[in-house]
Amino acid sequence: MSASLDRRLNAYRPDLADQRLQGQVTADRFTLGEPARVAVPVADLRPKPDPVSGIDTQLLLGESVRVFDRQDGWAWVQADLDGYVGYLPETDLEQPAAASHWVTVPRTFVYPEAELRKVPLHALSMGSRIRITGEAETRGTRYLLLEGGGAVIARHCLPLGTAPAEDYVTIAGLYLETPYLWGGRTGFGIDCSGLVQLAALMAGHSVPRDSDMQANFGQPVERQDLKRGDLAFWKGHAAILEDKDTILHANGHTMSVAREPLDAAIQRIGWLYGQPTGYRRFL
Repeated sequence: MSASLDRRLNAYRPDLADQRLQGQVTADRFTLGEPARVAVPVADLRPKPDPVSGIDTQLLLGESVRVFDRQDGWAWVQADLDGYVGYLPETDLEQPAAASHWVTVPRTFVYPEAELRKVPLHALSMGSRIRITGEAETRGTRYLLLEGGGAVIARHCLPLGTAPAEDYVTIAGLYLETPYLWGGRTGFGIDCSGLVQLAALMAGHSVPRDSDMQANFGQPVERQDLKRGDLAFWKGHAAILEDKDTILHANGHTMSVAREPLDAAIQRIGWLYGQPTGYRRFL
């Protein structure tokens, strides 16, 4: 009964399943789960509770999840942002709390106080959600003070939900030269569909996580009608049209986010993955 459900987007196991799937799947027990939020800068979400299992995707500080199970140091969760299901260390989570701001540059540091000469506590990626309790200024540089301690550069953040740019392609361009990382979804490392999703999110648009999901999102468009913001797809790969002839994409060829002529990419990719499977427009 559960064979047709995508395990990436539906929380079900033989012993336990999301209560919202009752009647669609067979399980010993059903639960609504409990809310939590990510407590670390980057949480790797895996298909199995195993540290050597591959990364499916990543969750950012402050993003909310629903926890269905906690066992042997692992939590089985579903991300509220895109519905992705997987396992992460239980210590990556904390009680839910409302954020006030988010990071709107690819990367920034959290300092122990409002002083850039101090050794940073850690770094945060674009999209990280934080709660601000005050402000400070040191030698003309404004800082936002974080709940729980620490400070970030004020101009690296905006009130939660405020877009750093209206055009998501402009945001994607900020990631040029960012290292490619399979399953990555941060300013420290990102994959092709992660770039699409995160850039779109920061411009106020909700897009599915993986390239096969994105390839069925929005409306199909013909090659001759392509424009800025459209998406080009190959089997297992997605690229953003910067204009009708140029793409931005996180790719395993340069192992980075790169700009490339569309025709050159089609020729280069063709020998291994074939021709593009289609083009889509979601805006």
